[in-house]
Amino acid sequence: VALDLRLDALAELMVLLAAGVGALVLLYCASYFTDDTPQLGRFAGNLLAFAGAMLALVLADDLITLYVFWELTTVFSYLLIGHGSEHRHSRRSALQALVVTTFGGLAMLVGFLILGQAAGTYRISAIVADPPETTLAVSVAVVLVLCGALSKSAIWPFSMWLPNAMAAPTPVSAYLHAAAMVKAGVYLVARLAPAFADVPVWKPVVLVLGGATMLLGGWRALRLNDLKLVLAYGTVSQLGFLTLLAGTGNRDAALAAVAMILAHALFKAPLFLVTGIVDHAAGTRDLRKLSGIGRSLPYVAGVAVLAAASMAALPPLLGFAA
Repeated sequence: VALDLRLDALAELMVLLAAGVGALVLLYCASYFTDDTPQLGRFAGNLLAFAGAMLALVLADDLITLYVFWELTTVFSYLLIGHGSEHRHSRRSALQALVVTTFGGLAMLVGFLILGQAAGTYRISAIVADPPETTLAVSVAVVLVLCGALSKSAIWPFSMWLPNAMAAPTPVSAYLHAAAMVKAGVYLVARLAPAFADVPVWKPVVLVLGGATMLLGGWRALRLNDLKLVLAYGTVSQLGFLTLLAGTGNRDAALAAVAMILAHALFKAPLFLVTGIVDHAAGTRDLRKLSGIGRSLPYVAGVAVLAAASMAALPPLLGFAA
């Protein structure tokens, strides 16, 4: 196994998101947690370790290296979601995320091994530049790799782990579920689409499941009153849209996906962080009880309005450009 790393435009974008949003989340943690918060040092260590694994994942230019860091993000996300493990719901949600993404990752590993053997190399850039001939084995490998990618990005039928993971502390939700972990699957789809979008099984899987996730996530978000869950299901819907764009194999759609990855991280992470502030201030996340909260938190309300306007694609914000 070669520790091959490669920084191209797509990897550079993901590095900037993982590092930039991660730094902002760490600053937010300074005010979110108190000095007497139990196991705070372990939480900070796990968050930094997750960030390091995520950076290595997007820089990896070897399938096996990518898989190793892929599973490291799974392990550290389990520890972060389960922080505050005195609550049974937190433990159960962390375990669900671990099981779903681990089994998806194992399927992906088998797919990687088949692809590596078929291509004669495990170097990702070489496989994308000269993909193996489409055979039954390659088609099976593509489906297995997509299982791993779609489970990581909470695409239906793997969606439920992400809303349940909202039991995690707000900084975890802002980082893992807006800017980092859930984008790993979309990143992998975007990375491999130029090579495998013409494989017959690719587009039916990516487009049907991505489209279904987009619609089901949006429908579910509109039926909820818990602010954090509304954002979670909105994220599921947007991940479906991103997967659909990234998986088409079309250059214009791929550029749109890249712009949307950036826009989504920059409006969804602040919305999650605002939710944590509102929850601390009001003692509730129930939208029916939050009328007028903006008057007592004017600066927070301003950030929320800007982020929500970008999410709604209002000009001249980044969400509109994306």
